[in-house]
Amino acid sequence: MEKHKVTLFQPYPFTQGQKIRIMGGKRGGDWEVVGVSEAKVKLRCPVSGRQFEWDRFCYFIEERENEAWPEE
Repeated sequence: MEKHKVTLFQPYPFTQGQKIRIMGGKRGGDWEVVGVSEAKVKLRCPVSGRQFEWDRFCYFIEERENEAWPEE
């Protein structure tokens, strides 16, 4: 069997109350997770307070301690 470089992705297991930062893309910015279902995640903007519900879409990259949130 031939070997190849393969990139693996796994849906992130969101939990309510998490403070997250999406790096890039149309949803980029700081968010608080306010709801989670099998298929959807509901996020709240910490600045405007607006909430959005989207299909689960994020993938884990890294976790940082002592990070300012929301980012100025």
